[in-house]
Amino acid sequence: MADLTYTPPKVWTWDQPNGGEFAAINRPTAGARFERELPRGDHPFQLYSLGTPNGQKVTIMLEELLAAGYAAEYDAWLISISDSDQFSSGFVDINPNSKIPALLDVSGPEPVRVFESGSILFHLAEKFGTFLPASGSARTECMNWLMWQMSTAPMIGGGFGHFYAYAPEKYQYPIDRYTMETKRILDVADKRLAETRYLAGDEYSIADMAAYGWFGGLVRGDAYGDASTFLDVGSYTNLVRWGEELGEREPVRRGRIVNRNGEGFVRERHTAADIDAVLNV
Repeated sequence: MADLTYTPPKVWTWDQPNGGEFAAINRPTAGARFERELPRGDHPFQLYSLGTPNGQKVTIMLEELLAAGYAAEYDAWLISISDSDQFSSGFVDINPNSKIPALLDVSGPEPVRVFESGSILFHLAEKFGTFLPASGSARTECMNWLMWQMSTAPMIGGGFGHFYAYAPEKYQYPIDRYTMETKRILDVADKRLAETRYLAGDEYSIADMAAYGWFGGLVRGDAYGDASTFLDVGSYTNLVRWGEELGEREPVRRGRIVNRNGEGFVRERHTAADIDAVLNV
């Protein structure tokens, strides 16, 4: 039997691709890899994103704002990770970390760049004064759960999702390690949602939008292949109740199909009609 153990060198160097679905784009260095400006539309918010769990958070928020009557019109431009769009000079100018989503707020006298999904949600909630309590313990509780979600995403996506669905070979140790942590995270959410209707309390908030991007796919059964069965997501009944309730919201239905390729999705969004045409509204 082959020896699968690994002895790390004293100083690590990058001398070969690491394998897996995203091996071609992974490097241990930051910064732009080529010069290209980003497109710009006519609306106050320019979103450069992809409809991954993190990307869905922001399009859901923008659709919720529009549904509530706020002036939150936006252009959503697709950033193809597989084509390395996130390493263009224009994108790196908005997000030096080269990760989606990235937002350019051009509603004021000077453009404001906003990167990291949680920061974008907070920026929009503050700007429009909604989906985030104004002050006190309720506001703190909402921020608690927003930051909790931000801390759990790497465990679910970069940990469980990678080793379960994307790694070039499957090994028990990393799958068991991150499955255990993902199930613990699901249990945290399930226990919380046994106490309250939404994560931050009785009011729907940016904490729910952030978490739905990740938990929604598991509740629907369309994340990481058969991961919902593997994780026994149906046993987390409070989480399932919450996920199904959010999934029925029209802005959530609209937001989660933006910046995705294929039938039933919207590659770019520039007007409400782009989504209407897909949902047959």
